[in-house]
Order: sequence, then C-alpha cells, then structure tokens
Amino acid sequence: MKGKKEIGAGGRDRRKLTHLDRRGRVRMVDVGAKPVTRRAAVARVAVRMEAATLAAIIGGTLEKGEALAAARLAAIMAAKRTHELIPLCHQIPLEAVEVEFRSDHTRSTLEIETRVATQARTGVEMEALVAASTAALTIYDMAKAIDRAMVIDALRLVRKSGGRSGTFVRPDEPPAPPRRGLSRASM
Repeated sequence: MKGKKEIGAGGRDRRKLTHLDRRGRVRMVDVGAKPVTRRAAVARVAVRMEAATLAAIIGGTLEKGEALAAARLAAIMAAKRTHELIPLCHQIPLEAVEVEFRSDHTRSTLEIETRVATQARTGVEMEALVAASTAALTIYDMAKAIDRAMVIDALRLVRKSGGRSGTFVRPDEPPAPPRRGLSRASM
C-alpha cells in the first residue's frame, strides 16, 4: 500500500480522507489542536405530498396533532444528539438550532430549512443535515395515515461557514425567500 495512490468512492485519494488512518481504518479525527471558531451550517430537505395533506399540515388539522411543532422539536432534539447517531461525529455544544418551513402549493411540497451554529473546533454540517432529515421524517410520521405516498427528497447542505475550509455555498441552490414568521397564516 505504501506509495500507491488508493482511490475511494467519488474518485478521491483515500489518503486525504480525514476519517481514515494511514492503513485505511476508520477513526475519529482528533480536533484538539484546531482553534475554536464560529461555525454555522444550513441544510434543506423537501417533502412532497398530496395537496390535501399539505393543507392539513399547514392548517393544523391532522389527527395526530400539530405536525410543524412536532417536526421543529424533533429537529432540535436530533441536532443535539447527532454525535449519538453518526458514529464519527464529535459532541458539539450547539448555540442555536433554527427550523423554518415553507410550503409550495404549486408543487405540493413542504420545504424544511435548518440552521445550526456553534463556537467549536469542528463544523455543524452533520447537525444541520440530521435536523432537516429528522424534521422530514417527523412530518411523514405525523401525516402517513392520510398519505403514505409522501416522498422525502433532496436533502442537501446549502451553506456552511467557519473553520479552516472556510465558506461553502451550494452553487445550484436558489436563495431562500426572505425570512418570515412561522405562523400558519404566513405559510
């Protein structure tokens, strides 16, 4: 193996992947020497559904209760427990987790955006992604009785900042609409 370039998934040189040691074994990265900096990440996911399902979610008329409130709480809880779900993630003290919902009635889609921030030695991309996916799964769980055909789609990191690698902004992502209140009337 010495001197040979090993190519892993995605065509990357495996020797440059930080979660692998020199022998290719999985390891948790030692971040102890990295400086504490402000770090933030934004993730989005879409849940496609029947128009009546979207109306019931927005209107708060699901039998199981307030889907948006449950999804928001689930996202916050999931972000805080990411290190327990993703094996090589560090436990990070989160300073903020925000969850926003936008409905698109023409596409019959609920877009979920999560924003996570911290002052730490490592980033919060995974926390934002886990929060978004958990919110989407909670929406599915809350509404599955009336629409089992819902599709959770396009989970993605939209933006991250902080740390040695700097800022990443997904080039193909349209900018989010201006932030508004999260009341049903504004959806």
